[in-house]
Amino acid sequence: MGPLTKRTQGRDLRAFWLLAPTMAVLAVVIAYPVLRAVYLSFQDDAGLNEETGRFESGGFAGFQHYLMWLTGDCGTGAGSCPDGNLGSDFWQAVGITFFFAVVTVAIEVVLGLWMATVMNRTFVGRSLLRASVLIPWAIPTAVTAKLWFFIFAENGIANKMFGTDIAWTTDPWTSRFAVIIADVWKTTPFMALLILAGLQLIPSDVYEAARVDGASKWKQFVHITLPLVKPALMVAVLFRTLDVLRMYDLPAILTSTSGASPTATVSILVVDEMRSGNFNSASALSTMVFLMIFAVAFIMVKFLGANVVRTQEEQRKGVR
Repeated sequence: MGPLTKRTQGRDLRAFWLLAPTMAVLAVVIAYPVLRAVYLSFQDDAGLNEETGRFESGGFAGFQHYLMWLTGDCGTGAGSCPDGNLGSDFWQAVGITFFFAVVTVAIEVVLGLWMATVMNRTFVGRSLLRASVLIPWAIPTAVTAKLWFFIFAENGIANKMFGTDIAWTTDPWTSRFAVIIADVWKTTPFMALLILAGLQLIPSDVYEAARVDGASKWKQFVHITLPLVKPALMVAVLFRTLDVLRMYDLPAILTSTSGASPTATVSILVVDEMRSGNFNSASALSTMVFLMIFAVAFIMVKFLGANVVRTQEEQRKGVR
């Protein structure tokens, strides 16, 4: 047992030294910025102290920045309240962010499932179709935003095609749906690709047995395709939800970069705050964004992950 224990410990120690450089790089690139942002979120911005009338470099502010974003109360002391960025802007940005997440992910699930079902069939030119479908996803987001900006311009293709005079990028609700259309066009292929990977794992014998039993196409889809593709579908939904919650470049380029814009997400609010020079309050807001995304990811993994594990267990039992 002695030599075996030493050899086991030696392997564990060698594995540690092999992983140490990577962990050190991750600590510098990821851990330090996160911890630094959290630290700055509790510091006051430098500015004029309203009580003393002097310019101060700031100090410990406690939860002042967090309360400012949640309630709109800026408090007193060095670092005045950022102009126009109060609690109302934060909750509006949160509502817009979740609105984009729910609507875009729901549409992408339907379209992605349909596209994956079509690409999973055997026909001439299937490889060409799969490659061409990925083109919108491969285009950089900034290029996509500019492309749709020209389409939704006042004299753009959309208004000329439908004979309308819609303010696609300035009207509050129209601009939101313009962002949704552009995002769905770009990221639906990614959703379809993940779902297609799940469809290809389904044995063809299952569908043949269903056809022999007289099951219609709809019953095959409901009772075979959906249950068996559920693990891949849940992973796709999780990835896309977390991606939309941190959306910045598409609405910022397509409509506006202002924090008061009707399409301003929380990430746009963070960048707008940094451009205003309020780095500490921006750090508090970015920390809240991190906690929001972490909470959504935890809830989805907790519930959707359990469903995926349960589905896989049921599949193994069915095979046995």
